[in-house]
Amino acid sequence: MASELRNRQREQTRRTLLDESRRLFAAKGYAAVGLSEITAAAGVTKGALYHNFASKTELFRAVLQEVQDEVGERVAAVADARTEPWDQLVAGCEAFLTTCTDPEIQRIMLIDGPAVLGWREWRAMDEGASARHLHEALSGLVAAGVIAPQPIPPLTHLLSGAMNEAAMWLADASEPNALADTISALRRLLDSVRSGSK
Repeated sequence: MASELRNRQREQTRRTLLDESRRLFAAKGYAAVGLSEITAAAGVTKGALYHNFASKTELFRAVLQEVQDEVGERVAAVADARTEPWDQLVAGCEAFLTTCTDPEIQRIMLIDGPAVLGWREWRAMDEGASARHLHEALSGLVAAGVIAPQPIPPLTHLLSGAMNEAAMWLADASEPNALADTISALRRLLDSVRSGSK
C-alpha cells in the first residue's frame, strides 16, 4: 500500500515536471530555461527532479518524445479518417506539416530537438515515430501497385526528409501563404511518386 502510494506520487511528480518543462521549453527555448525555474514551476525540489531525470537533457528528451508521439497521433487520426490508402498518405503528410506550424511543436521538436540532442539522436527518435508510419504506408502502396515497385527505405527517407525540412522552413517562414504553398508543393511531389503519373 505504501509502495503503491509512493509510485503514484512519483508518477505525479514526473508528470508535473514534464508538463511544466514543456510549457517553459515551448515559451522560452531549452537554453533559456534553468533547472531552478523548472523545479519552482513544478513545486518540487531539485532532488525530486534528479530522482526522475538524470539531467536537464534527459528531461528535454522525455518532453520531445511526448511531443513526437502527439504529432504521430494527430497525423494518424487524420490519415485513418480516410478510406483509400493513397488518400491516407496524402492526408497524413499534410496533417504533419499543418501540425508542425504549432509554435510549441516548432520550438520543441524542430528547433531545439536537433540542437539539444544532436542530429543523429533526433533523427533516430523521428524514425521511431513518424518515419516508421511513413515506411508502413509506402510499403502498403507499393504492394497495392499504387506506387511503382522500388526500395522503400530510400523513398521513406527522401519523403521524411523533405517534410521535416519543409516543417523547419515553415517555422521561420513569414510568407502569408507559406503553409498552403508548401502543401501544394507536397501534393505535386507525392503525385510524382504515384504510378501512372505523368
